[in-house]
Amino acid sequence: MAASQPITLYKHWNVFSKAVIGAQWLFTKTGMGASNQFESAAFIRSKPGIKYPDIQYHFLPIAVRYDGQAAAEGHGFQAHVGPMRSTSRGAVTLASSDPADDPKIFFNYMSQDKDWEEFRNCIRLTREIFGQDAFKPFVKHEIQPGAALQTDAELDSFIREHAESAYHPCGTCRMGRASDPDAVVDPQGRVIGVDGLRVADSSIFPRITNGNLNGPSIMVGEKISDYVLGLDPLAASNDAPWIHPDWETSQR
Repeated sequence: MAASQPITLYKHWNVFSKAVIGAQWLFTKTGMGASNQFESAAFIRSKPGIKYPDIQYHFLPIAVRYDGQAAAEGHGFQAHVGPMRSTSRGAVTLASSDPADDPKIFFNYMSQDKDWEEFRNCIRLTREIFGQDAFKPFVKHEIQPGAALQTDAELDSFIREHAESAYHPCGTCRMGRASDPDAVVDPQGRVIGVDGLRVADSSIFPRITNGNLNGPSIMVGEKISDYVLGLDPLAASNDAPWIHPDWETSQR
């Protein structure tokens, strides 16, 4: 969104300001450089019938390309949004019998119709958020996708052109039973059919987690290390999350 007031981080989009912010962080570990600026976030449900949130938001007080290399058009702000439980599945496989060859990594993004539906929901819900009265003093106009894009086909074209990975792939050697042809490790992280080898990171997740991988990956490392050290695992706990009582009929 383009901002109607000059209150965003765009005022720092110059060499001098970047140098000052960088020096302040380098020498004092304080200031704007001490934050990644994604300090406002949200998890919401995309539609009725979804039990728990399947969309993740990050708000950024500047309109800038995802790789940070170019600002959009002056003062602005944006939401990074996407579905968390994609049904598309890729694969990491061997390219050949030569161990020096790079593996074949096939992400297979957006290969399911449900992914396209969820992304369209992401865009439309974001527009609804930015259309609230609280944003009216600050919104100038929609930069991307652009208010003219409204139909499913128009949004799909935009998604096809602009959707990016958030760099949190997981589950390439999923945990499961030895009889599961897609499983790579057992419940203690041991590679099935290989002696003396474990995997202790987000590769072993049997399904995509809600949200970023950092916390769950640390948990996996701690738990697998307990198995390696022969420590008794913590007692099982299956605490139930809060579920909206009207989740079947209401999106909020």
